[in-house]
Amino acid sequence: MCSSSRGRPWAPMELAEDCSDGYFIITRGKARNGLRGIQKGSVGRVQARPKGELSVWLLGASSHTFPRGEVLVRQDDGLFLSRHQAQLLLFVTPAARRLELVANPQLFLAICSLACDDPVLVKHAKAHRPGLLRKVVQIQNKGSLEDFPMLGFEVELLDSDQHYPGRKSGPLPLFSAGDIVQTSSCGPANAQWAWPNKPSEGLDLKIASWFGSLLSLGPPEGGGDDLGPSEEPLLEVGSMVELVTNKGAPAYGVLRWMGTIKGKKRTWAGVELDREATNGTDGTFGSHRYFTCQRKRAVFVPLNFCRPDARFLPMPAPAPQHGKTAEESHPGIDKDVPPVPEAEALQLLEGRMKGIQGHYNSCYLDAALFSLFSSSAALDGVCQEAASTGGEAPRILKRDIINKLRSQGFVPAESVMNFRKQLGCDSFLTEEKDPEEFVSILLERVLGMKPLLRIRSQNGMTQDAYTFQIILDKDQVGTAPTVQELLDTSFVSCGLQLEETPSCFMVQMPRFGKTYKMFSQIIPSTELDVTDLLHNSPRECFVCGRLAQLECTTCLRDRKLQPGRIKQYCSLCSAQVHAHPLRQDHALHALTVPAEVPEGAPLLRHRLQLYAVLCIRTSHYVAFVKHGPGPHSWLFFDSMADRCGDDRGGFNVPEVRGCPEVGDFLTQPEETQARADLELVSEHVRRLLCDSYMCLYERAPA
Repeated sequence: MCSSSRGRPWAPMELAEDCSDGYFIITRGKARNGLRGIQKGSVGRVQARPKGELSVWLLGASSHTFPRGEVLVRQDDGLFLSRHQAQLLLFVTPAARRLELVANPQLFLAICSLACDDPVLVKHAKAHRPGLLRKVVQIQNKGSLEDFPMLGFEVELLDSDQHYPGRKSGPLPLFSAGDIVQTSSCGPANAQWAWPNKPSEGLDLKIASWFGSLLSLGPPEGGGDDLGPSEEPLLEVGSMVELVTNKGAPAYGVLRWMGTIKGKKRTWAGVELDREATNGTDGTFGSHRYFTCQRKRAVFVPLNFCRPDARFLPMPAPAPQHGKTAEESHPGIDKDVPPVPEAEALQLLEGRMKGIQGHYNSCYLDAALFSLFSSSAALDGVCQEAASTGGEAPRILKRDIINKLRSQGFVPAESVMNFRKQLGCDSFLTEEKDPEEFVSILLERVLGMKPLLRIRSQNGMTQDAYTFQIILDKDQVGTAPTVQELLDTSFVSCGLQLEETPSCFMVQMPRFGKTYKMFSQIIPSTELDVTDLLHNSPRECFVCGRLAQLECTTCLRDRKLQPGRIKQYCSLCSAQVHAHPLRQDHALHALTVPAEVPEGAPLLRHRLQLYAVLCIRTSHYVAFVKHGPGPHSWLFFDSMADRCGDDRGGFNVPEVRGCPEVGDFLTQPEETQARADLELVSEHVRRLLCDSYMCLYERAPA
């Protein structure tokens, strides 16, 4: 296939026929001269060649980031490029997409050879669209340190509803090499299918037939079953398959029928796709019905056009590179794969069949695992230790779930089921559980981790826990409380304190069962300040900010004193606040003030950052996950967003979507958030506010 192959070892051949042009793309390693921030995928010009190394002047680098734009790298840390290749790659963003492109030299070299009027398949508006390349355009990079134009392509899109070949309307859209997923020289070589329901006047017959292979998954009524390889794959009804006809834009589905069709040669297959196809049906072919499915989901092709879906096949152990062990050549297989960087998260994770695939009541577990491990490193240390010293469960978790998720962006249901079998109870294989039950077993039994929370009660007794359930009366807070307000009120009302700041704090919202919610909406606080919840920790006066000596729990609900905030005072402010006639009966108690805290010294605040929210609606769990420090870096994950096939032979389709609108909402002032009209906000924001079940926080970086 011509699709990109993320994570495979780099080909030893150079993309450029020779090194005379002196351009280079960095594919691994770090700068040798101490400069930080060198992205893999950076493109530059070779200035000098010290022994075994290259001095590379980065193209497109700003003078603020790199004063001289020059880095020193090893020669085997990248690939040589021609000038034309370098110009094409510079226009490709993000840098991770450049790496995917050069890792697929067949496609990249075909793109480099494109000329005017060549047919292409491009990614446009989250879909693959056919078009004709009309012009190669030079684009000047204003941030570059030198005059080195980038190259892009003007492409005339051939839309079935609006445009016919040769007709233009307005300026043509501009695409980078990274937007092209197939060319006529990197695609189905023998495609002879007609362009369905489209006129082909003015269009070369070869081009028309190539586009026909893209727009129609199944061969036409008149023939076409002599195309493709003669060997039929070993498949059966219910197999998850991949249609190999569209090499640039593969289709996936479930084999629902196999047999012979009158007038056709060989064995034919009826496939229910995981999404609609242009010429799809509801299970009929001609005038005969072979199976039933949603409209436009069924296609019929010769069986030799199908093969087992590679996403569900076990990964073979890769061969070691020359002179290296398997572990040295491919450290991501069994070693530590870091969380997905913010700049690469959307490229790796967003889309259908991304994230963790759900199967048989696993949504609670899928949502929890995606939240804990996709973009957060909070539990990495203990997970790595357990995988190296523990049993089979932590090894499967690390190797087959965490590493696959972070390196490939997809974890098949089989990997998750193998992990579920290691949890020590058969009910984890079939029954739906609560996330907090799974999290406790994961941390205690699988990872051997000590409880995250040490909670002190009024009588001085300490209890350990992995998660915390908020308990309070509904009338203690407003109708749209924040998590900070709920947590403070719950701790004060129950007379609880934290013995220490937790590294990870998982807070369960006040709801009971899967239907009853105490509040119609809850606002997830992006920052959780636990300073005032800590036992024997110095605290600020609520009024003046100096060291506090007294606490008043009755003031917690005072509407004139910012209700929901814990109130502690220095002696002077306490006397002034409680001089009010309505507060003279408040019960004060003295705080333990550490002797080592000097008078007037600034007090340290202990804060945690929100990194995930688990939500539930109608017994189905999903997750919102923050994939980087940027305020808008939010993902929505659903392990069972769609279903392909029936209950017996189908599979669930997981999906990950970017949802920056969640970040837009959470950056607004709390007063604005509380007044938000749920009818006017986006579906993602409404789901976050109304369906929150558990909020996950981690210690803020120092």
